[in-house]
Amino acid sequence: MSQIDTEITAYEKMLAALEAQHHGKWVVIHDSRLTSVHSDFETAAAEAVHRFGRGPYLIRQVGAQKRILPAAFASRPLYAAR
Repeated sequence: MSQIDTEITAYEKMLAALEAQHHGKWVVIHDSRLTSVHSDFETAAAEAVHRFGRGPYLIRQVGAQKRILPAAFASRPLYAAR
């Protein structure tokens, strides 16, 4: 299992508690732990990058509907290995 899969699994396990306490907020999950809670994505992302660099970490909005994009929308970050 990849590290990001581990973070997703941890998020899903704590989802009920997160929805009860932080619905609508943005959370950062790192090393299978909730590391911070924010009111907006930009603040969550800035905190995650400051603390963990390129990651891996997971940023999710608690209670947001899941979005699945078609493969045509997949992209590779510029810094990714070629």
